[in-house]
Amino acid sequence: MLNAIILGIVQGLTEFLPISSNAHLRLVGLLLGTGTDPGAAFTAIIQLGTELAVVVYFGADLWRIISRWFLALFGRIPRNDPDAKMGWFIILGSVPIVVLGVIFQKTIETTLRSLWVIAVTLIVFGLLLGIADYVGSKKRRLRDLTAPHAAIYGGAQALALLPGVSRSGGTITAGLFLGYERAAAARYSFLLAIPAVFGSGLFELYKTIKSPGSEVFTAGETAVATVVSFVVGLVVIVFFMNYISKRSFLPFVIYRLALGGTLVALLSAGVVQPV
Repeated sequence: MLNAIILGIVQGLTEFLPISSNAHLRLVGLLLGTGTDPGAAFTAIIQLGTELAVVVYFGADLWRIISRWFLALFGRIPRNDPDAKMGWFIILGSVPIVVLGVIFQKTIETTLRSLWVIAVTLIVFGLLLGIADYVGSKKRRLRDLTAPHAAIYGGAQALALLPGVSRSGGTITAGLFLGYERAAAARYSFLLAIPAVFGSGLFELYKTIKSPGSEVFTAGETAVATVVSFVVGLVVIVFFMNYISKRSFLPFVIYRLALGGTLVALLSAGVVQPV
């Protein structure tokens, strides 16, 4: 139970920061001394907690987007209504990760959870985040979002199927390259994650209920970790949205490079094993 609580805290701390919650759950799971990977199912389920934090934080925005999307769908308001369009953009951006997640599910749950994959993606996508933050014009706002841009965001989110990329890091990086403000890129990133994370988490929850017994943590431990991740995640998202409205992503870039480099050194020296 203590290990589950610790991993719930880690999930809440890292989900919204561009440093990869999946990578940290994988690494902390090893550091706890269990000698095991917490597993893709556990990871997906406790992400429901942090995603619920997004729903709470952006509750007013979500209600407006969903309600006006339905009104536009049935012709009650113009189809080019900004909130209705945002609903379509979230749907469009969610397609890549759903399709690729289904196609590569087995690979994601096994091969791609190698620590070598995590080390490389931490470094590579850390560098990309730094470059995007430096060269991006940061002039566009969410009202400037277009269907092609939503598709690019979606492709970037799909890259988060690789542990170490970071869902928020990948989509924010894409947004910065497209010229969006830091806060705008993060806001759409968090909204875009809702369908994918809830879909993945609920699917893994269904599989766990249907075929119990193969998980590292019990149902009770997973539930507690999910609640903890929600509470911590809500605090972190408030901090993060305030932080990026005033400061750059440089500290996160440095952290990713340091963590990835340390992991490469440990793997090369044989101190830790890749699987």
